[in-house]
Amino acid sequence: MHIVFLSHEYPLWSPGGAGTFIQTFGREAVREGHQITIIGAGKSSEEIQLYDEGVVLYRMPKSKNIIPDFIHNAKVINRKIREIHSKNPIDILESAELGMAFISRRQPIKKVIRLHGGHHFFAEAEKRGINWRKGLVEKMSFKKADAFIAVSKYVKEHTSKYLSYHDKPLEIINYPIDTQKTPLEHPTKNNQILFAGTICEKKGVRELLKAFQLVRQKYPKKELHLFGRDWFYPNGDSYIETLKKELDNSIFEHVYFHGSVPRDVLDTHYSEASICVFPSHMETQGLVCLEAMLLEKPVVFSKYGPGPETINHAVTGLLCDVYEPNDIARKIIWYIENPEEAKLIGVKARKAVLEKYDKASILQKNIAFYQSLLP
Repeated sequence: MHIVFLSHEYPLWSPGGAGTFIQTFGREAVREGHQITIIGAGKSSEEIQLYDEGVVLYRMPKSKNIIPDFIHNAKVINRKIREIHSKNPIDILESAELGMAFISRRQPIKKVIRLHGGHHFFAEAEKRGINWRKGLVEKMSFKKADAFIAVSKYVKEHTSKYLSYHDKPLEIINYPIDTQKTPLEHPTKNNQILFAGTICEKKGVRELLKAFQLVRQKYPKKELHLFGRDWFYPNGDSYIETLKKELDNSIFEHVYFHGSVPRDVLDTHYSEASICVFPSHMETQGLVCLEAMLLEKPVVFSKYGPGPETINHAVTGLLCDVYEPNDIARKIIWYIENPEEAKLIGVKARKAVLEKYDKASILQKNIAFYQSLLP
């Protein structure tokens, strides 16, 4: 089967949960004999072709004139799809929520939208209205799709509050995890608490910092290490610097912002951390949570959204009210004061991930769904 993904995210050129999924899925699919091609907008004046363990990637050239980016990208991506299809017929064309809007209806390929969390989905968590243009584009995209895949029950149901699936096939298939990874042989640093993800409001960073201050009132030697890129406001202001202006300086004692780090480096820090905390306000599934669980880490995650689908509370992790720093702090302190129970939760967490998110079995679920759409 030849599957083409439309994505501007991929670990070789841009971070993001959708890109991480495509890389994990793509590499596994190639190993099983399928062909995977990625097409995305580029930043160079020339087309760039890359390879990643058998996955073929095309970064399309940027516009050289005053044509708006979305028009230029639609033109070059449609042309690339036709070129690839003429040489090596494409079975499935897949994108995220907005990706099908400007794909030509004349493309004789089954079009699938995977719900990673689109514009309408995140509007609530980001406390903003629907941008009329992005909202229209997303609706256009949904109309062109032949089928949908939701990465959790929550993203399926929450998206349906805003957008119609038009009675087309829809399947819930979780993100795959590279379950071949095993806990690394690094000694745990009992004073380290870890967060991974974009440093922004919707990831619950503000509440986490306030919670950490409460933790340090009881355990002053604890450290909070945050891994992920800074988020910038439309005017260019840094979210981290804004927090430092708005919050008391004492909150940032023993707090370390490390920025983005390579996957293998982050795995090392996961292994060294005593507790991992991800108090996100809105997630589709929560990849970083699962990655930490796979490495036998005791995790604090949100009791909202996909949290209850991901964690069996008090068995494979702890769920918290992400809007209440006191509750986040209580969950962290429980782990600190119950180290043997925390260790057991980590062991059970890994087992749960291995059973539910194995990349080989999830690949087969995807392939079976794709095949159901073909003549």
